[in-house]
Amino acid sequence: MKNLSILTSTVIVLAFSSCGMNSDTTKNSADTTLTTVAANSTVEKGLFAKMSVKDTVKAGELVELKFTVYNNADTAQSFCKWHTPFEPFISKYLDVKSASGEEVNYKAAMAKRMMPPPASSYIAVNSKDSVSTKVDLLKGYDISKPGQYTITYVGQNMSGLMVKDSISFVYTK
Repeated sequence: MKNLSILTSTVIVLAFSSCGMNSDTTKNSADTTLTTVAANSTVEKGLFAKMSVKDTVKAGELVELKFTVYNNADTAQSFCKWHTPFEPFISKYLDVKSASGEEVNYKAAMAKRMMPPPASSYIAVNSKDSVSTKVDLLKGYDISKPGQYTITYVGQNMSGLMVKDSISFVYTK
C-alpha cells in the first residue's frame, strides 16, 4: 500500500510537470512559426530594407546607420518595428564585427516581449513608397577601436524584413 501511494504521488508530479513543459514548448513553437510565416509573407508582398552608413567615420562623430524600408507591392504593407532601428535600442538586431571577425559588444537594453505584437508595433508603408530612420550605432554597440567594421541585419525573424547585403565602414582616430 505504501509503494502504491509513493507511485501515485510520483505519477501525479510527473503529469503536472510534463503539462507545464508541453504548454511552454507549444507556445515557443507557435511563436516561432508565426514569426517565420510573417517574415516570409512580408517579403513576398514586396517589403524589403536597405542599410547605409558613411564609408569613413572619425572618432567623435556619430556612426549613423540609415535604415530604409521599401514597399514594391501594389498595396500598402506593414512590418513589425520590433528588432529594427524604428524603435530605441532595446534588442540586438545587428551583428557588428571587426575586420578580424570579432563581434562588437552590444551594450544597450534587451527587452522581453509578449507575443503576438500589438497593432501599435507595426508601421505601414504605402504602395511604391519607403520609410527611413537613422540610429547612432555608438548608443548600442561598443565601437571604440579604429578599424573596419561590417554590419549585418539579423532582426528579420521578428520584423519580417529582409536585408540582403551587409555594409561596412572604417572607424578612424
